[in-house]
Amino acid sequence: MISDLTLRDPQSAFRISLFDYLLRLADSCLILSQRLGEWCGRGPALEEDLALTNVALDLNGQAQLWLEYASQIEGKGRTEDQLAFLRDAHEFRNLLLVEQANGDFAMTITRQFYFDLWHSLLLQELLRICGISEKALKEVQYHLRRSAGWVVRLGDGTEESHTRMQRAADELWQFTGELFEIDAVDEAMVQAKIGPDPRTLQSPWMDRVKSTFTEATLAWPDAGWMQRGGKCGIHTERLGFLLAEMQFLQRAYPSAQW
Repeated sequence: MISDLTLRDPQSAFRISLFDYLLRLADSCLILSQRLGEWCGRGPALEEDLALTNVALDLNGQAQLWLEYASQIEGKGRTEDQLAFLRDAHEFRNLLLVEQANGDFAMTITRQFYFDLWHSLLLQELLRICGISEKALKEVQYHLRRSAGWVVRLGDGTEESHTRMQRAADELWQFTGELFEIDAVDEAMVQAKIGPDPRTLQSPWMDRVKSTFTEATLAWPDAGWMQRGGKCGIHTERLGFLLAEMQFLQRAYPSAQW
């Protein structure tokens, strides 16, 4: 864990930045977990139904650990459940990529591959923070093997599967730029030797995407406008609909226990 010095002054700029950084880690896992959970009972095959659900559970568990840590840093008595279920959309710090709709299986797999690769690279740099990163990395490395395998299998499959994968790769590309943007929160973590400069992850991410797309016979997406804002609380309308479903029970029945 970070030094106890970060817990002494609840109004310190560093502590506020660290709290925000932890929310970014937690929220991206939490929102993607919720998205994958929407596939439960609807997977294209029984094995994939179970696999998607298991990945969702892994991410949900990671989100819980990051939110517990964030709760300690915030020091206001909010629990991890309250952080998950009682914040509004503008308070969430997840990447825009993970809140995008599932679409078809190709869209879900491409979104997962883009995120898994970035997530794996990030966690390798975060091992110095705490045991959460070490545990999460083992799970995410499996997630990446699985999603990358599906990209190749579908991209180099039938004409239909190839067309769908290419469409997914192109449509979701606009949300990948945010993965490597740096702002004041990231800079504070770099200065404290807690987190990496996101820009340093871009080159290995690009290299792996290119090699995977080559094997999958997929064309490189056109580089256009990149969407941004998720890390600062600016989201698409899709997040609001997702939260309405995810938070309904806690909002309707405050302090409900199950």
